[in-house]
Amino acid sequence: MPTDLDKFDRKILAIVQTDARRSAELIGADIGLSASAVQRRMARLREEGVITAEVAVVDPKRVGRPLTLIVDVEVERERPELLASLKQWIATEPAIQEAWYVTGEGDYVLIITARDVEDYDALMQKLVAENANVRRFQTRVALGTLKRGLLVPVDAPDA
Repeated sequence: MPTDLDKFDRKILAIVQTDARRSAELIGADIGLSASAVQRRMARLREEGVITAEVAVVDPKRVGRPLTLIVDVEVERERPELLASLKQWIATEPAIQEAWYVTGEGDYVLIITARDVEDYDALMQKLVAENANVRRFQTRVALGTLKRGLLVPVDAPDA
């Protein structure tokens, strides 16, 4: 269920999605609110779960993980306990940046970062060894990054 957001909430969200370190004073000056009003709104947005995290975005290449792979995973059976086990494994694996439960040929799409092909191969061997329900996986190697981010458009819905 969507949270009721007014134009100030939406402006704050647009700003903090591009710079979470921006001070309440600067945000307030940009949108016409006091710093304390911005702070109250930010606290409410966090409390209501609209803002779920405030993180630093790290360049994978600069930390030795230049390889990005998109992996389609197909499971053998969709029994709840087997899916729960796989989901838990995926959630706790640091190299998996994103995981999507999808429709189509595969069941999951994973975005994985790796040091090199050997690092990726070891991860996938571990995935199969520790998750007997994985039927197969198909890998695509990202040759370049056109866009990466989590920015969510926050413009007001059409009335």
